[in-house]
Amino acid sequence: MSPVAGQMSFDLPIASAMTREDFILDGANQKAFDMIVSWPDWPTDVIVLAGPVGSGKSHLAAIHSQQSGAKLLNNDELPKPEDLPVLGSTPVIVEDAYAVQLDETRMFHLLNHVRERASTLLITSRSWPDSWPLTLPDLRSRLRAAHPLELNEPGDQLLRQVMVKLFADRQLTIEPRVLEYILVRMERSLSAAGRLVTDLDRLSLEQGRPITRQLAADVL
Repeated sequence: MSPVAGQMSFDLPIASAMTREDFILDGANQKAFDMIVSWPDWPTDVIVLAGPVGSGKSHLAAIHSQQSGAKLLNNDELPKPEDLPVLGSTPVIVEDAYAVQLDETRMFHLLNHVRERASTLLITSRSWPDSWPLTLPDLRSRLRAAHPLELNEPGDQLLRQVMVKLFADRQLTIEPRVLEYILVRMERSLSAAGRLVTDLDRLSLEQGRPITRQLAADVL
């Protein structure tokens, strides 16, 4: 390709560090972190972890899985009732409970299974179950009894540290003055941080330019 057209870039998967040691603590997530790592001493057998995109729900789910050996399921992978015995007493995580239409019958039977086996279930979601369009009254009642755990939007220090981590996940470094330029101008959310790092990385590759203040200004 000619220099005018720029370089070709590829959307390759990014290996994000998802261990307990890699989790960045802040007032927005300290309470949720403390609860997750306190397993198995949870106040109830079911916890609903809710928060905005990029707030750390999947990271906390990964930490819980590493600690407890929990079986990780997406919302569209809920087992049929007849398949539940295979789970035994293994803790379960259901991620992205908001993402697709929920199979209410399967979720209800999963909740019953967890209770019967004295196991635990962690559900992650962008919203609380009270806002879900559920039709099974018994399921709605069971979810209301779950312990709510919230992740809030980040403070300045957490946002700064997360940006550095997102760049590091891509094997990129960023000058402090460029990072500060971005922080005072960007949308104050972790999802926006993720989009910015992705766009900066892509534009840097396509144009063969380092991540400078000018490149940041172009992306912003």
